[in-house]
Amino acid sequence: MGAVIMHNVMSVDGFIADEQDDVGPLHDWYFSGDTPITGGDDPEFDHSGSGSGFRVSKASAAYVRPMWDSIGVIVMGRRFFDLVNGWEGRPPVGDHVVVVSHRPKPEGWHPEASYHFVDGLSAAVDKAQHLAGDRVVSVAAGEVGGQMLAAGLIDEVAIDVVPVVFGSGKRYFGGIDGQHFLEDPHEVVQGERVLHLRYKVRR
Repeated sequence: MGAVIMHNVMSVDGFIADEQDDVGPLHDWYFSGDTPITGGDDPEFDHSGSGSGFRVSKASAAYVRPMWDSIGVIVMGRRFFDLVNGWEGRPPVGDHVVVVSHRPKPEGWHPEASYHFVDGLSAAVDKAQHLAGDRVVSVAAGEVGGQMLAAGLIDEVAIDVVPVVFGSGKRYFGGIDGQHFLEDPHEVVQGERVLHLRYKVRR
């Protein structure tokens, strides 16, 4: 089975969004470079309003492309799903999405989309790994990601650190309790206005 990797973009003081769930400048680096992440421009996921799709520095593209290509399934919490309306049934990466939720999929919501609503952390990871096969399961950081790390369900932590201080907001690791140790980073890539880090979880 593929690795289960917790991932998100984070401010230097540990936040993935402000108190209103606004990511602010955290994603600016996705649109400030000259190298497309995907093979061609993809305006479907262009949040900059420029119509140019994802364009990052060459260093970031070399890091992000293989990571995105490796992902088979995204795992997210219900709050995140509701905020983005599940990307209208078209996840930015991977072929499937598993939503950790006590509530079922909204009635009539994109029946063609491979979205699975699962009650429970372990059950969500089991479902995601079954769907992903040998590919990576990407867990969105935040409350659900932090809970999965605390439960021993995460293999790696990937953080794209942006040089901005939020002061308060939604934490990368959510409200996780206790100490949890990571190995030294096995990948460190300096992009433009972003630092890419990957850590294996110490067992």
